[in-house]
Amino acid sequence: MILISTARPARSLRSLPLQNCFAGLLTLALASGNAVGQQNHPLDQVYAEPAKKLIAASLDDNDGYANLAYLCDHIGKRISGSEPLARAVAWSADLMRKDGLENVTVEKAMVPHWVRGRESGAILAPVSKPLHLLGLGMSVATPAGGLDAQVVVVKNFDELAKLGRAGVEGKIVVFNAPYEGYGRTVMYRVSGPSRAAALGAVAVLVRSITPLAVQLPHTGTLIYDKDAPKIPAAAISLEDAMMLARLTAEGAPVRVHLDMEAHLEPEVESANVMGEIVGSEHPEQVVVLGGHIDSWDVGQGAQDDGTGIMATLEAVHLIHKSGLRPKRTIRVVFWVNEENGGAGGRAYRTGLGSAITQQVAAIEMDGGAEAPIGYGYGSVGERRSTPNGPAAEPQLTDAEMHSLELLKQIGLLLEPVGASTIKPGGGGSDIEPLMEAGVPGLGELTTAAHYFDWHHTEADTLDKVDPVEFRKNIASLAVMTYVLADMPERLAGHSGAIPE
Repeated sequence: MILISTARPARSLRSLPLQNCFAGLLTLALASGNAVGQQNHPLDQVYAEPAKKLIAASLDDNDGYANLAYLCDHIGKRISGSEPLARAVAWSADLMRKDGLENVTVEKAMVPHWVRGRESGAILAPVSKPLHLLGLGMSVATPAGGLDAQVVVVKNFDELAKLGRAGVEGKIVVFNAPYEGYGRTVMYRVSGPSRAAALGAVAVLVRSITPLAVQLPHTGTLIYDKDAPKIPAAAISLEDAMMLARLTAEGAPVRVHLDMEAHLEPEVESANVMGEIVGSEHPEQVVVLGGHIDSWDVGQGAQDDGTGIMATLEAVHLIHKSGLRPKRTIRVVFWVNEENGGAGGRAYRTGLGSAITQQVAAIEMDGGAEAPIGYGYGSVGERRSTPNGPAAEPQLTDAEMHSLELLKQIGLLLEPVGASTIKPGGGGSDIEPLMEAGVPGLGELTTAAHYFDWHHTEADTLDKVDPVEFRKNIASLAVMTYVLADMPERLAGHSGAIPE
């Protein structure tokens, strides 16, 4: 438990003139009494009125959704290195200034420039049928003219290992892994291509990481192992993956044609965008919140993560408009390059230097803006996974347990918008570098009832965002952020807890 004191002990009482000693002692006693008195009152009582004010303003707000609509319809998809992303960066900085934020900064970061190019795939035998396909981010191309090869279908890495090099070499591996939640299933997309390449596969097709079968492929990044060959990889629809599994089960060879032009161009300069409400008593202490400004090169990047950046900005804007000035600084950040590199999160951490110790809390919204249910607190986000499966949640320390109880008090303030659930295990990709350094992280949670239906697809468009639910997310973020920036104590972090 850390108590934040506003007193400035520039001189000891011993150095005060005798006639001032009793006055000095009385002042210190009153300051101590006020701190203890405030600390003994639950946060849901202390901040009841500011919370009501912020929730009412959020639920009546139209500006946040209007900004999201402009981002989606007039800028659109914005993959790292692209011209639309550059426009989004400039527009966002102007928007923060118009919203009255202070210290608006464009923080440079070099980002990868991956280009999809033309791509196609088709079953050649024993039937002829085009595949619903999207290349995976950072994939390499096929040879000019494409490649034809027999496929082998596996459900998991154990089946792949049992096939060995003799069963995989020269073939296209299809990972037909049933959806068991994003955190458990995404490993086949992220590390599947290199696992297959190590056994001699010439390409990989991954069943899209989604529970919904509507012939819609879902892209996403892969990570090549430096010790394995780089082979082309693409996502296919659930229906196509299951059909390939049925055809191979019949026993006759199944052949597929794959043609992809995907490639990397030289890195491009891009930027994080940030603005602040400067704290009234501890301006050096910062509560940071935000999402990622980049998106994939399909759809409009509406839920992923247009809602995240526009909801966090509007939450800060409404705190500013309300006239509330928290003791600590609130900083909203639009991180760049979350989808295929994480350069923005790393650049932000590097830019802080030793000031990392003054980052009081980090909040990330990167799960869409369906109905909010609360926050995950801790050092490992629900979406985090390792090559061998989901990362285990660390045990909370006594200090973290105390922080969890404080967060639950704040959660009571969020009951009007249904966001009162506070549980261990939270964070996000952009704030991982901060959390690794011990900054307590929070991941905003929603019902996510349909998020993975359109995640990383052409269907991630504005019409998927319910304005009413979007406003509830703004309300939740505004209250949580304001209280964290104003309350007497700081949350506890867990340095180095995120596994690589």
